[in-house]
Amino acid sequence: MAEAVHSRRVDKLIKKPLGSNGGLKEEATEEKQGAVGMGKRPADPAEALASSRHEFGEHGGVNMSIEASATFTVMEPETMGKMFAGELGPDRDFFIYSRHFNPTVLNLARQLAAMEGTEAAYCTASGMSAISSVLLQLCSAGSHIVASTRLYGGTHALLSSFLPRAAGVRTTFVDIDDVEAVRAAVREGETRVIYAETMSNPTLTVADIPALSAVAREKGVMLVVDNTFTPVIVSPARLGADVVVHSVSKFISGGADIIAGAICGPASLVNAMMDLQNGALMLLGPTMNAKVAFELSERLPHLPLRMKAHGERAAAYAERMKKLGLRVIYPGLADHPHHRLLRSISNAGYGAGGMLAVDMGTEERANRLLQHLQNTTQFGLIAVSLGYYETLMSCSGSTTSSELTERDKEIAGISPGIVRMSVGYSGSLEQRWAQFERAIAACEKDSAAMPPALSYSI
Repeated sequence: MAEAVHSRRVDKLIKKPLGSNGGLKEEATEEKQGAVGMGKRPADPAEALASSRHEFGEHGGVNMSIEASATFTVMEPETMGKMFAGELGPDRDFFIYSRHFNPTVLNLARQLAAMEGTEAAYCTASGMSAISSVLLQLCSAGSHIVASTRLYGGTHALLSSFLPRAAGVRTTFVDIDDVEAVRAAVREGETRVIYAETMSNPTLTVADIPALSAVAREKGVMLVVDNTFTPVIVSPARLGADVVVHSVSKFISGGADIIAGAICGPASLVNAMMDLQNGALMLLGPTMNAKVAFELSERLPHLPLRMKAHGERAAAYAERMKKLGLRVIYPGLADHPHHRLLRSISNAGYGAGGMLAVDMGTEERANRLLQHLQNTTQFGLIAVSLGYYETLMSCSGSTTSSELTERDKEIAGISPGIVRMSVGYSGSLEQRWAQFERAIAACEKDSAAMPPALSYSI
């Protein structure tokens, strides 16, 4: 049995050269040069995923095996010391402990790196752990971040409250549309990161990633982009972003049953984050479970198809909602202020995404619409999160953006009546649209029955 294990490892060693630090750089180089051919990865995310190395199961299964072990054995005692010294590592299939690297999780990371067009990736236990680990790695105590005013509430709280208190890292929030304001906010010798969301939560504004990248290069800082709303649709790294983060729990998972995150970027950054002495991932330990990584790896090949389906349904709803006279926010509509920008930076054929918003003006009107959409007509579900095959809906100002002050919401353009919808693709378009129209009719009936001082019109 020992000989069988040893020969299997030797076979793997011949296939993979040793990296200088036992990390991920040689793995990324092999992926970039060998798997795709001609030394260049495809620009289309679906093609890049299909061109990434397929990991077969231990006994030849078409699906990879799940490596559920927390710790790993070696054949000779001296090998363990070499692994801790960085002389042997996952690039040669030597693993120590699954908080460091796990073969199943590493394979998912390889797929995500291929999709985003980065050298490497690391998968984490949640989207917020990915974001916080990256920022803590890039920003030393007393340093500075320039960030968009339009961010997910949890990220805004991390930047405005937690990092100043815990690490002395302070953030200047700017209108990410104003490139000159971004440039002016960068502090020489202090700023380490420019941070933005490709498509903001929940106002669906679009960041000009090439322009922000130019500022980051000019100022010598890192551009970190949250691509949670637009996987496959936009590839920030191919547009100049240094690091791409995801809440994998959302569209990438697609099942509303997994909490996970990912960091995609240079192999040098991932290796630094796994350093035994100073690595944020190594020392904070936001580890993804191998069984979760296996499930996500099986869902990735379907992601491009799912994103198209989300986008097609969202685009149809947005057009029809607009004809009803509703105030609709959707980047796929020609009157959206960033419609042309999104078209210029997006990957062809994937649409404008599955997120839309309807501004009902007040929280009371928004809640009444949500009540009828879920409980009267069964159009969707009142729930936070996104990327599910059913439509998920919430009033953002009082839920996912509740960490922001009223002034911050005003600056970010978050109306108290914004209903954010993650548009699903279950059922037929006409079936779901009929449910939406019935909910609108029910709202109008409620309004007609109210005293004049309390009534409202859709």
